[in-house]
Amino acid sequence: MLLNPKQERYDFLDEESKQIMLKTIEFFEKKGKRKLKQDFHERIWYSDFLDFVKEEKIFSRLLTPSKYGSGNERWDTYRICFFNEILGFYGLCYWYTWQVSILGLGPIWMSDNEEIKVKTANLLKEGAVFAFGLSEKEHGADLYSSEMMLYPQENGTYLAKGSKYYIGNANKAALVSTFGKMADSGNYVFFAVDSQHKNFECIQNVVNNQSYVAEYALHDYPITEADILSKNQDAWDTSLNTVNVGKYNLGWASIGICTHAFYEALDHASNRRLFNHYVTDFPHIRQFFMDAYTRIVAMKLFALRNSDYLRAASSTDRRYLLYNPMTKMKVTTQGEEVINLLWDIIAAKGFEKNMYFEMAAIDIRALPKLEGTVHVNMALIIKFMANYFFVPDANFPVISKMDGLTNDDFLFAQGPTKGLSKIRFHDYKIAYNSLDLPNIKTFKEQIDIFKEFLLKATPNSEQQKDIDFLLTIGELFTLVAYGQLIIENATIRNVDIDLIDQIFDFMIRDFSKFALQLYSKSSSTEDQMEFALKMIRKPKLNVERFSRIWDKYLFPLKGSYQMNE
Repeated sequence: MLLNPKQERYDFLDEESKQIMLKTIEFFEKKGKRKLKQDFHERIWYSDFLDFVKEEKIFSRLLTPSKYGSGNERWDTYRICFFNEILGFYGLCYWYTWQVSILGLGPIWMSDNEEIKVKTANLLKEGAVFAFGLSEKEHGADLYSSEMMLYPQENGTYLAKGSKYYIGNANKAALVSTFGKMADSGNYVFFAVDSQHKNFECIQNVVNNQSYVAEYALHDYPITEADILSKNQDAWDTSLNTVNVGKYNLGWASIGICTHAFYEALDHASNRRLFNHYVTDFPHIRQFFMDAYTRIVAMKLFALRNSDYLRAASSTDRRYLLYNPMTKMKVTTQGEEVINLLWDIIAAKGFEKNMYFEMAAIDIRALPKLEGTVHVNMALIIKFMANYFFVPDANFPVISKMDGLTNDDFLFAQGPTKGLSKIRFHDYKIAYNSLDLPNIKTFKEQIDIFKEFLLKATPNSEQQKDIDFLLTIGELFTLVAYGQLIIENATIRNVDIDLIDQIFDFMIRDFSKFALQLYSKSSSTEDQMEFALKMIRKPKLNVERFSRIWDKYLFPLKGSYQMNE
């Protein structure tokens, strides 16, 4: 389940996709860890990587919809997953320039401006990167308060005035998709600008690392109708739908980072002797490693299954709108949990300048905070809870593994962003009842008590306004949907039942942790506290299962991957 760049051949992909992945791995392994870390410490702009992308036309092949390509291009979320994972594995900055290009392309591919789409396809072939000019210094991503304005001119053109803040790639982007308002009407608008134009001022890099996260200003930047991507409600919907596409990728960056860090931590601990024992002989260290390993496997199973729902999505099946923010929120926070576990194992070694782990410990913190904070995404997730639990729809077909060589057209035709509370889901119990495992049985008991809590100890009007209270309820709900997709994908991919049951060992403990938090809230009522205590459960102890996973899957990873120096 874990990526090993020295062993993975990507034989499950078509030949072209396979070569993209293998050549990307080859680029980083030739670069070597010493140069990777030197560039990280000296904050070197990754022009070598972008030159490689240009030469191999990688962004062009992966990020150009088939309609605008010349035969070898398609936007295929399945293969995009694995490219995300590789970039995260080697360094967040390389993933970041790719990610913000995806965001910048979103408003373009979603627009009706055919001329600029053709132009964009050509720019991608030339190796260009793109940027997404949404947030502002004083307002963040509060689109209602945007101060970027288009001022209509007598000749039918416009002048753009205003600034944007925290915009990746905006130092080099061939096109920056910029969100603003019409100065005369206040209506929303998306338009494209060139970062190299004389009226485009790149003010500063607001972060202190390899990535360029710009503050930029437009000074009477001339705009014509040919530069307009969308207007009014379409512009608003485009902004949110673009984030829907882009934030999915954040979970994959976390998966890549955690995987590389895992190899490093295991190699260090298994070769280090303390008190006449190898570090990996200590029971608490084995537990830390087991939790880290199973959490990474669960992250990957969930994110891959989310890809299936993304690719199968349509105007009548928008289940992905629950699973996407979970890949952004849940998978990335699980990534933090993994790094915390591994750091407790390797301790001071994690600070050393020649370790990949030093990068991982810094970079893993960024992902839950990009494309909307955990809190923002949790607030979105909660909107789906009532229909998910209490109004299942039996009419949805079973979604299989979506690995076909097709273009994901619906991603750029998602339509209106309203009506989230009306989105329906299939019955989550189908997945949970498909496996008879001790820890899944215990987890189902926790779910049933939580549902009873929602019905009989429903949060009152004040609690429903209390974001702190709702966040804990959201965490409990999220675990249910997280487990559902893990089971679905584990079944599809014939994952060992020992491993599935061990995953639900930490799931039960996490559920109990959030139940205790719910009990401890100052506003919790006596009834709510009673239900919260009932949710607390202990996983089924199975020493033999633990040992089987350790011997069969986890410990054999020792020495299996080290990045070329």
